[in-house]
Amino acid sequence: MWGFLSALISGALMSIQGVFNTNVTKQTSLWVSTGWVQFSAFLVCVAAWLFTGRESIGALWQVENKYTLLGGVIGAFITITVIQSMGSLGPARSVMLIVISQLAVAYLIELMGLFGVERADFQWRKLFGMLICIAGVVIFKWK
Repeated sequence: MWGFLSALISGALMSIQGVFNTNVTKQTSLWVSTGWVQFSAFLVCVAAWLFTGRESIGALWQVENKYTLLGGVIGAFITITVIQSMGSLGPARSVMLIVISQLAVAYLIELMGLFGVERADFQWRKLFGMLICIAGVVIFKWK
């Protein structure tokens, strides 16, 4: 149940963050806004680390598959692309396309067993569900 609830909260927070970041970008610039997002996230993480446990930062150097340490780099590009899409498409259309893209890429990762994820078998119902999502975007965009 917690996974379901946290996914809903995550989606809501992503939408709100995208709108906030787009507003900051309009008043500053893309790189200033993105930098602020990453810096303020870093400060929150440092504060949480100080108050919750202080696990060893050195453990980062022990991480297998060093490419997985690029999550922050990817996060910067996520912030940039969300800002740009929301600025040109609006929040609702952007989020629908972002979610469909997330779903498609996540399913491909599962199908191919990429990045250490357990490989899943192809299922027509999952493909059909994705097509329904795409149809929903078309209907939503329809004037």
